[in-house]
Amino acid sequence: MSTEEKGFGIAKENYKIFLAGVVLIVLGYLLMMGGGSDDPNVFNPEIFSFRRITLAPLVCLAGFATIMIAIMRRPKKAA
Repeated sequence: MSTEEKGFGIAKENYKIFLAGVVLIVLGYLLMMGGGSDDPNVFNPEIFSFRRITLAPLVCLAGFATIMIAIMRRPKKAA
């Protein structure tokens, strides 16, 4: 193994993409929060809103896809 091949397996740019994916996942879970009721005998239809049923899971999936891209992406070679 030459000295050029030594170093971290993931480039600095990949860590930034990874962090963006983590932020997307956290944002997705934050979008899912709420909509409950303090009284268990009262039904709150807000739990079935577009934000909680559709948007939040899509944001989470985008975050997981971004993390996969960050892990699989090869760093560009210096010329």
